[in-house]
Amino acid sequence: MLARNVTHFTRLLRDAGFGLSPAHAVDALDALRHIDIGARSEVRAALAALMLSGPDQRPLFDAAFDLFWRDPDWEGKLRAMLLPRVDAGAPPPRRSNRLADALAARQPAARRPDQPMREERFTAPLTFSDRERLASRDFETLTADEWRALQHLVRTRRAHLALQRTRRLRAAACGTHADLRASARLAVRQHGEWLRWKYRKRAERKPPVVLLLDISGSMSQYSRAVLYFCHALMQSRERMHVFLFGTRLTNVTRALRERDPDDAVTLITEQVRDWAGGTRIGAALAAFNRQWARRTLSGRATVLFASDGIDLEHIDLLEREMARLRRFAHRIVWLNPLLRYAEFAPQARGIQAILPHVDALRPAHNLDSLLALETLLADTGRPPAPPSDRQTAPRQGNPPWK
Repeated sequence: MLARNVTHFTRLLRDAGFGLSPAHAVDALDALRHIDIGARSEVRAALAALMLSGPDQRPLFDAAFDLFWRDPDWEGKLRAMLLPRVDAGAPPPRRSNRLADALAARQPAARRPDQPMREERFTAPLTFSDRERLASRDFETLTADEWRALQHLVRTRRAHLALQRTRRLRAAACGTHADLRASARLAVRQHGEWLRWKYRKRAERKPPVVLLLDISGSMSQYSRAVLYFCHALMQSRERMHVFLFGTRLTNVTRALRERDPDDAVTLITEQVRDWAGGTRIGAALAAFNRQWARRTLSGRATVLFASDGIDLEHIDLLEREMARLRRFAHRIVWLNPLLRYAEFAPQARGIQAILPHVDALRPAHNLDSLLALETLLADTGRPPAPPSDRQTAPRQGNPPWK
């Protein structure tokens, strides 16, 4: 039973987001043979030494250890974690959504002892899985349970953007450029025998991405979903800077580096004071261009501008700052949730001021549209026309929102 419980505990931590494999369960069983199995502190220390990869995983490990190895009523504890509780004396314990999701996935269905087991057959021709259904649902139409499932789906995905070839060369086993110096040094070490060639090839790096996210009242649900998607990109070691703007500009890049996305969003909500409030796009872009543009938009950076473009004040300022941002950035991709409507037309003055300065216009109302950004950002090219020609030349063919 000990081996089975250790295996289940390892699977529980893996479902909660730990990078564990079956080899960790084998090592844990081997380590438990060399300690006193009756000492709870020694068992906790041994398992923590094998399964923790960073100090930020310690609170989640302690909660899972206490819940799995001590309390037999873990189903009741799971219900207590899922339901909010207010105590008059002390503040409520910190809630762990990752642990609750992992326990809920492994909780067996309740069945009465006197209820006989019966065989059920299901036929599902031409049906879709819950994951596919959630990926195509609009963020504003999701229920609380569907929203939690979507968060777990985004959390478990590791998105990777494209690599960009640079002018620098690096050593490689095979390539297009022969490295004469390295080959000569290798021949000297082999007593003058020129047996093998050394090569160099183009080095690749991740192009920087800057996100400007609108957090006004009309963008609240979409902004939260985009934040979870950007957290997955940050955990994939992407070069990314995230700025939120409503009535002011806030840099939340450091908060998104937290390992747990729920903790990251909690830090952001504590740091940002204008969430789900008004919007001043022009003033926010002016603050970004003067304080952050030169520091973050170097190295062929791509700007993801997520907003519905609805701004009724200072349209001249908005158009002027968008033109300045266009000169700083390598490419601007506009993510507009209003594109979910088939009858969308750029009639608002704010949309008309932003549209001439963007390179691509894409929707951002469901998970499929966010995952399509990986393919879009893989193409690091830029249209050959300069910004001045793009503003004056008439558009031909289909509009970019079609």
